[in-house]
Amino acid sequence: MSFRSEVREWLDENCPESCRGPGVVPGGGTIAPMTDDQKLWIDRCADRGFTVPTWPKEYGGAELGKEEYVTLLQEMRDLEVRAPVSGMGTIMIGPTLLEYGTPEQKARHLPRIARGEVWWCQGYSEPSSGSDLASLRTRAEDAGDHFVINGQKIWTSGAQFADWIFCLVRTDPDVPKHEGISFLLFSMHQPGVTVKPIRLISGASPFNETFFDDAIAQKDDLVGGLNRGWTVAKRLLQHERSGIGSLASGDNRESGPELHELARDYVGHDDGRISDPNLREDLARHNIDATAFRLTQRRTVEESQGNTPGPATSIFKYYGANLRKERAEMQVSMMGTQGVGWEGAHITGDEQETTRQWLAGKAGSIAGGSNEVQLNIIAKRVLGLPD
Repeated sequence: MSFRSEVREWLDENCPESCRGPGVVPGGGTIAPMTDDQKLWIDRCADRGFTVPTWPKEYGGAELGKEEYVTLLQEMRDLEVRAPVSGMGTIMIGPTLLEYGTPEQKARHLPRIARGEVWWCQGYSEPSSGSDLASLRTRAEDAGDHFVINGQKIWTSGAQFADWIFCLVRTDPDVPKHEGISFLLFSMHQPGVTVKPIRLISGASPFNETFFDDAIAQKDDLVGGLNRGWTVAKRLLQHERSGIGSLASGDNRESGPELHELARDYVGHDDGRISDPNLREDLARHNIDATAFRLTQRRTVEESQGNTPGPATSIFKYYGANLRKERAEMQVSMMGTQGVGWEGAHITGDEQETTRQWLAGKAGSIAGGSNEVQLNIIAKRVLGLPD
């Protein structure tokens, strides 16, 4: 039996029906709520190594090669099987530890990520340190076998569900700002860590303020060496911006209903053809751009020999954010007043969700590094232009 046939059969037999179709599995951890089916799906995939398919087997992966990994993701897409584990553990801190972690750090943290036992959050941005992240002020003081952390982070996505955080802290205030930063891992379940949700205009609260008052991080959880955290932090951002899973599959399909279906329902059609010729042209252009973007992602990962690309990931971050915002604008435009409804009997649940996604999507060109930052990286590190 070929690998493709074997994988398809295994996925079809083992994935519960409730874990198929649009949506995501919460991804594990001790706080985020999960159904019995979601937990079962994580456990089955973890036993097979499919939560982190390319990782070494000793850390919970399946050691799939690039072609096998692409095949797995394609079959998951075709069967509409949801990824068993998502979030910052598998996409960001896990790959970073594989590169920069000590053997002990890998052995202690990676298998727990692979089994969906820990939910991670990111401690980067601060109230006065956003795009100029290296100006951060959260301090970590040496206390022998551990660090004592004091300060504040903001826009901490998922902190209300997180078990652990990977955090940038200042460990030497007397050197140039990029040279006095360290990269620490520590538990969110301890005295001295306070999380306060930030309510957004979209109605949801994925972001938080996070406060540290004499919080503790063990010396064993210093990644990359003292005062060398900036290098680790930049590499983690490349993992985040690459979206390696969608790169490999060439999928990364946009969430929500198909645009041509919305157009037929809200604008009207003539024998299956969207009535408005200008809308037909705009929709065709958007679909061509989105397809070209996915194909470029796939080609990039195939040329990268399985490794996450470097500064070129900023291209994906910049262009992908713009595509998603453009899609949301087209949705609400086609739906008219039904696309901007907040509540009321005349607004369906799907229409409310469209409004909220449109508003939340405005943050896409800021979160994870603003478009302006990405353009600077592209100009300097990809195109080699002078400062």
